[in-house]
Amino acid sequence: MAIPYLNGYTIKPAKINSLGIVEFTDGTNSVTPNEQQCQAYGYTYDKTTGTCRAFNSNTNLERNVANVNNNIQGAGNVTGTGTNNTYIMGEDNTVRGFSANNIIIGTNNVIDNGINNAFVYGHFGEVTTSNTIVLGGNAAADNLGERQSIRLMYGTQTTAGTTTNSFLNNTTDSFFVIPRNAICYFHADVIAVRVGGTGEGSVGDYASWVERGVVINKSGTLSVQRERDVIKTSGSVSNWRPAANVTGTNFRITVRGDADQTIEWNSNITFTQIKTGVTL
Repeated sequence: MAIPYLNGYTIKPAKINSLGIVEFTDGTNSVTPNEQQCQAYGYTYDKTTGTCRAFNSNTNLERNVANVNNNIQGAGNVTGTGTNNTYIMGEDNTVRGFSANNIIIGTNNVIDNGINNAFVYGHFGEVTTSNTIVLGGNAAADNLGERQSIRLMYGTQTTAGTTTNSFLNNTTDSFFVIPRNAICYFHADVIAVRVGGTGEGSVGDYASWVERGVVINKSGTLSVQRERDVIKTSGSVSNWRPAANVTGTNFRITVRGDADQTIEWNSNITFTQIKTGVTL
């Protein structure tokens, strides 16, 4: 029987694989839960591997999940079960497993379970989202991800004048999760271009903005302060605009186009993060 969403949560368990790992979904996509989400549904969070577990699997079975095509240079690096096509140059870095096509350069960096196509460099950088670039700028005494820069993209297409979500990696219902008790300055370079439709204006009309501000997660509750600057525009774009906002622990960029205009949107977003390590 399908498990319902818990109140206040946008993801839920979808299935348990042969290794005892609980795979979550947002209703459309596979999602890797954090510790709070895992435990809320009654499962056990394995901090070593960054996985949500229903039971401990047989170690012989785990050995059968191959780690292939990895290039590891340096001492103390760890690759969890199912780490594939990953390059590590440095010391004491960790990939928690079931991930592919990642690069680590530096020391004490961590790529979370189930993350693909990410690049982290520096010291104590933490990657929690696929298709991101992370720079860890920490001292030896700092916590994992305490000071870091995160770069990612949101995208969508609009055909009407209503406000709609854009999505992380243009993947429906996918958003960047702001860590608990963290504060981020965000800077989004946003561009939109008309590619079709019969409404006012012409194909090739465009607009660009800088959307920026501060988002903070205080013990699981997000709030945001933001502002927007128009950079350059051309054509019939007076109704177009982006805006940053939050839902749950998700950072969102919503956009608005216009009736009968097909518009492509892209937001290049940089987060400058402090993950405090204290209860805000």
